[in-house]
Amino acid sequence: MEQLSASAIEARLATDVLGRTIHYHAEIGSTNVEAVRLARQGAPDGTLVIADSQSAGKGRLGRQWFSPPGSALLFSLLLRPPLAPALAQRTTMVCTLGATRAIAALTGVQARIKWPNDLVVVGRKLGGVLTELGVTPSGALDYAVVGVGLNVNLDLAELPEVMAPPASLLAECGRPVSRLDLLARLLLETEALYLRLRGGWSPHTEWRAALDTIGRQVQVGTPDDVIAGVAVDVTDTGALVVEETNGARRVILAGDVTLRGHRLAP
Repeated sequence: MEQLSASAIEARLATDVLGRTIHYHAEIGSTNVEAVRLARQGAPDGTLVIADSQSAGKGRLGRQWFSPPGSALLFSLLLRPPLAPALAQRTTMVCTLGATRAIAALTGVQARIKWPNDLVVVGRKLGGVLTELGVTPSGALDYAVVGVGLNVNLDLAELPEVMAPPASLLAECGRPVSRLDLLARLLLETEALYLRLRGGWSPHTEWRAALDTIGRQVQVGTPDDVIAGVAVDVTDTGALVVEETNGARRVILAGDVTLRGHRLAP
């Protein structure tokens, strides 16, 4: 099994900002929890928290992220972009875009983005992103912690039966993929986008083009309703636009795109 370490990661990096401060853990509860703690202590922009294994990995809506040790890339990036909190979803956009580009460049696998923050291959989940924000007392964005989980060398045959079988790069490529190489390329691709973002660029157009959700029939669970229709667009802030059968358009700020409608607990 390929071993991760701060020194091994540093030796592969070609970035100027992302990953230049590294906190490596063989095992940790959650890289996001640790990155938020470091953010509150003043850790710099681009800080990387990475682990071989998480005992309490977090997904969206409180879900747990399952990953046997050594099978996945599990990390969080601490970002401090000059953005208004309302535009903070753009940090998720650049990280998911960077991931799809790195995966394609290194493996040839064409991953897509399922709104708002999953990575999929032919509809099966390859990875996910969880972004947590901190604001200053004046209401400005202090930090965004973007947690990433990618199934790299996950043997799908070893997983328990689930309703929605995931994907892994091992299964797609038919061979193991170097997690170090993938991480280095992912940080490089993401940094190129992030530096543009810090300069005032919006990733909306490129992110929209990478979305697997546009044009599909969806059912979106919200705390108040289940909205069914066709996903026709996304806004500049990352909200999903769903056109219902009566022609009305609904803008979904947060939700869960599913094949079956369900109501989310508030």
